[in-house]
Amino acid sequence: MTFEQLYSELNYVNHSREKRNYYANIVLNHPELLPTLLKVVFTVDDKISARAAWLFEFVAREQLDAILPYIDLYIENMQKVYLDPAVRPMAKVAEYLIEAYYHKTPNLTKEKLTKKHREKITETCFDWMISNQKVAVKAYSMRSLYLLGKEFDWIHDELIVILERDFASQSAAFKARARQLIQRMKKARK
Repeated sequence: MTFEQLYSELNYVNHSREKRNYYANIVLNHPELLPTLLKVVFTVDDKISARAAWLFEFVAREQLDAILPYIDLYIENMQKVYLDPAVRPMAKVAEYLIEAYYHKTPNLTKEKLTKKHREKITETCFDWMISNQKVAVKAYSMRSLYLLGKEFDWIHDELIVILERDFASQSAAFKARARQLIQRMKKARK
């Protein structure tokens, strides 16, 4: 499938789980489409990129290993995405990768996600935390940063500062997640 064909098919993708799942399964059954899908995702000025990002997230959720051959492309470009409906899936995929990397059981992500990748995810998540992003993006970012902070000891201190600073001005969902993570991080310091 060419870029143009995939781009055309993305016109039929909508918010429904059914549609996203249908098209994500096409990509899962034809992993050679992933570079083309990512090319659409990173056509950041086009609203159709958000639909591609939704599919990319569904693919990652269903079969994280499928995206690992394209991890460099994803990591190098994830911070370029700026349309609200596309940023959320980018943050969620970052969370999937970080959760898999720090999971207790052996997996392919532990082999493929390099220190450089983790540092770039850290940088992007902090950017999302301090910029004007939706709550979901901040929630996925704070979860990723919390896990990354177990490896990079400076992260928790910075994350606590941001969470405490933004606490009063954020939504109830943000406050609930932030409160829980702040308690965990402060408890781990003792």
